[in-house]
Amino acid sequence: MLAVTLTLAGLMSFAFLIIGTLVGWVARGFAQERITNFYPMHPEFLDQNGNIIPDEIMSVRFENPEDFMDEP
Repeated sequence: MLAVTLTLAGLMSFAFLIIGTLVGWVARGFAQERITNFYPMHPEFLDQNGNIIPDEIMSVRFENPEDFMDEP
Protein backbone atom coordinates (compact mmCIF):
# COMPACT_ATOMS: atom_id res chain seq x y z
CA MET A 1 0.00 0.00 0.00
CA LEU A 2 2.88 2.36 0.79
CA ALA A 3 4.48 1.74 -2.61
CA VAL A 4 1.23 2.56 -4.41
CA THR A 5 0.78 5.76 -2.39
CA LEU A 6 4.35 6.89 -3.05
CA THR A 7 4.06 6.10 -6.76
CA LEU A 8 0.79 8.00 -7.13
CA ALA A 9 2.13 10.94 -5.11
CA GLY A 10 5.25 11.07 -7.28
CA LEU A 11 3.27 10.92 -10.51
CA MET A 12 0.84 13.57 -9.33
CA SER A 13 3.70 15.83 -8.21
CA PHE A 14 5.36 15.49 -11.60
CA ALA A 15 2.06 16.15 -13.39
CA PHE A 16 1.42 19.28 -11.31
CA LEU A 17 4.98 20.47 -12.01
CA ILE A 18 4.44 20.13 -15.75
CA ILE A 19 0.98 21.73 -15.64
CA GLY A 20 2.24 24.60 -13.47
CA THR A 21 5.15 25.23 -15.82
CA LEU A 22 2.86 25.35 -18.85
CA VAL A 23 0.29 27.59 -17.14
CA GLY A 24 3.07 29.92 -15.95
CA TRP A 25 4.59 30.09 -19.43
CA VAL A 26 1.24 31.01 -20.99
CA ALA A 27 0.45 33.54 -18.25
CA ARG A 28 3.86 35.20 -18.67
CA GLY A 29 3.32 35.54 -22.42
CA PHE A 30 -0.16 36.95 -21.87
CA ALA A 31 1.12 39.47 -19.30
CA GLN A 32 4.01 40.59 -21.50
CA GLU A 33 1.68 41.06 -24.44
CA ARG A 34 -0.75 43.15 -22.37
CA ILE A 35 2.08 45.27 -20.92
CA THR A 36 3.59 45.84 -24.37
CA ASN A 37 0.23 46.90 -25.77
CA PHE A 38 -0.58 49.06 -22.74
CA TYR A 39 2.84 50.77 -22.59
CA PRO A 40 3.97 51.24 -26.20
CA MET A 41 7.61 51.90 -27.06
CA HIS A 42 8.64 55.56 -27.02
CA PRO A 43 9.31 56.91 -30.51
CA GLU A 44 12.71 58.20 -29.36
CA PHE A 45 13.92 54.59 -29.13
CA LEU A 46 12.99 53.75 -32.73
CA ASP A 47 14.62 54.63 -36.04
CA GLN A 48 12.66 55.65 -39.13
CA ASN A 49 11.99 51.98 -39.99
CA GLY A 50 10.57 51.17 -36.56
CA ASN A 51 13.62 49.24 -35.29
CA ILE A 52 15.08 49.81 -31.82
CA ILE A 53 18.22 51.97 -31.81
CA PRO A 54 20.59 50.13 -29.42
CA ASP A 55 23.55 52.52 -29.76
CA GLU A 56 21.85 55.77 -28.86
CA ILE A 57 19.85 54.76 -25.79
CA MET A 58 21.19 56.36 -22.64
CA SER A 59 20.64 55.08 -19.13
CA VAL A 60 20.43 57.53 -16.23
CA ARG A 61 20.60 56.53 -12.58
CA PHE A 62 19.43 59.01 -9.95
CA GLU A 63 21.00 58.76 -6.54
CA ASN A 64 19.18 59.59 -3.35
CA PRO A 65 20.57 62.99 -2.23
CA GLU A 66 20.13 62.03 1.41
CA ASP A 67 22.82 59.37 0.99
CA PHE A 68 25.44 62.04 0.29
CA MET A 69 24.62 64.39 3.14
CA ASP A 70 27.16 64.59 5.96
CA GLU A 71 25.88 63.72 9.36
CA PRO A 72 26.34 66.44 12.03
